[in-house]
Amino acid sequence: MDQLSPARVAVPFSLLAGASFLSSAGARVVDPLLHVVASDFDVAVGSVSIIVAAFTLPYGLNQILLGPVGDRFGKLHVMFFALLGYAVATAFCALAPSLPLLTLARACAGAASAGLIPVGLAYIADVVPYEGRQVAMARLLNGIVLAQIFAGPFGGLFGQYVGWRGVFLLLSACALVVATLLLRHLQRVGDAPPSAVKFDYSKYGLLFRNRTSRLLLLATMIDGMVFSGTFPFLAPYLRDAFGLSYAQVGILLAFFGVGIFGYTYGARQLIASLGEKGLVLAGGLVAAAGLAIGMLAQGWEAFLLVEPMLGFGYFMLHSVVQARATEMLPTARGTAVSGFAFMLFLGQSIGALLVGLGIGAVGYRMTFWIDAGGVLLLGVGLRALVRRQAC
Repeated sequence: MDQLSPARVAVPFSLLAGASFLSSAGARVVDPLLHVVASDFDVAVGSVSIIVAAFTLPYGLNQILLGPVGDRFGKLHVMFFALLGYAVATAFCALAPSLPLLTLARACAGAASAGLIPVGLAYIADVVPYEGRQVAMARLLNGIVLAQIFAGPFGGLFGQYVGWRGVFLLLSACALVVATLLLRHLQRVGDAPPSAVKFDYSKYGLLFRNRTSRLLLLATMIDGMVFSGTFPFLAPYLRDAFGLSYAQVGILLAFFGVGIFGYTYGARQLIASLGEKGLVLAGGLVAAAGLAIGMLAQGWEAFLLVEPMLGFGYFMLHSVVQARATEMLPTARGTAVSGFAFMLFLGQSIGALLVGLGIGAVGYRMTFWIDAGGVLLLGVGLRALVRRQAC
């Protein structure tokens, strides 16, 4: 497979980060809006959780298609068409007159978004050696960091002063801008499709026939359940428990991104000092401790610490899983990363539905305590898996 030169790889980094920003913002911007959307459609917050799962489940399912497509026809081309689809579907979210139609539009946006972050990660994995890959991916994921920081405040502010529909219109317009810039890059520089790779879905079978890959994919699904499937419900918890406005909730959620930025800034030093075994264990401990502090807190001020702890701990653990996933199929990394993303967002969808049911049955606090236990067990289990792979 042809390798791109480092100079050529460096050119689209800002565009890949922009696409990552849009994908992450599309998923997270609804967190502070769940309450206002529920009020608009006159339903309970638990019922509105479907718009979280509606985005993430198609996101995961569409990986099955887009991974081999990117391997065969070029990853940057896939990202361009994904951006166009994302822009159209997100615009329809803004126009949805009912919760079922909003759910459908969110599903289409999630399916299109599947061609952004995972395909970009596979592109980087093709051209950066493993020893430098986590640092390179941290650069790429700066887009996600910005989304984590700004999606909450913007979502909260729009929800309170403009309306949740304006959020989707803004995302749609931004997607069109990034798609236009990416098209110009493709016309000027081109893509680098690995022509030796056949359009072959049977490679997914290789992932599940390998025991180590199976365990890593199972851990990925649990990662999605206990982290991404749970985080959206912190927003309605903060509003219901402390009476905060949508804008205030959004600002608090931005501190999650501060934690992620802390990880990306210190990734090189953390990897060197802790190693992958230490990263996954420490990440689980930090995130579980953050949830515990949040559930013990009697005031919202504690979440100024809780949110950065969640972001920092999550990315310490998740970055290792992500980097390991790129090595499951070295000759078809688009397929491998797509399998990883499918399991991650399958877990996120399952987690969102289970947490919604849990909140209705036992309340917010008990549900988050259970999740904290799951986060801790995941960190311990991943440490054992990484140690086994190193032997």
